[in-house]
Amino acid sequence: MQRTKFLLGGLLILAAVVYLIASSTQASAEYFMTIDELKAEGSAAVGKSLRLSGAVIGDTIQYDPQTLTLTFEVAHVPGDNNEIEAQGGLAKVLYDAVNDPTRQRVKVIYKGVKPDLLRGEAQAIMTGKMGEDGIFYADELLLKCPTRYEEAVPEQSASN
Repeated sequence: MQRTKFLLGGLLILAAVVYLIASSTQASAEYFMTIDELKAEGSAAVGKSLRLSGAVIGDTIQYDPQTLTLTFEVAHVPGDNNEIEAQGGLAKVLYDAVNDPTRQRVKVIYKGVKPDLLRGEAQAIMTGKMGEDGIFYADELLLKCPTRYEEAVPEQSASN
């Protein structure tokens, strides 16, 4: 009898721990999406915590230093590295994305200091939520600017 109570208590504690782990994992899960995937989701993506990647369209960048509000648009780029390499590498994929008016785009609003690497043809990787207004509200903004590094490589090898 005593052993059954102990076993039952242990199972209840184990079930509670499993439930807490599962519910916290689902609540903090982020979905990595391309812009085409985000657009295909439509209203189902609104309010979810997402990680989104796209090519920055340079002439859409606006920054208000008074309110630290940064707005810009990003164009769709593939999410698969093999596909990016097959299309000529990241720099070419970003260039093509920015210069293709048929690519799907998303407007982004970010509150914070304007990053130095923010420029046209940079790859933006953003974490945030899609608003009902169709704007992506980024909490975190990371940038890759492949042309900056590709230009530096020949200079480094020439000096050796």
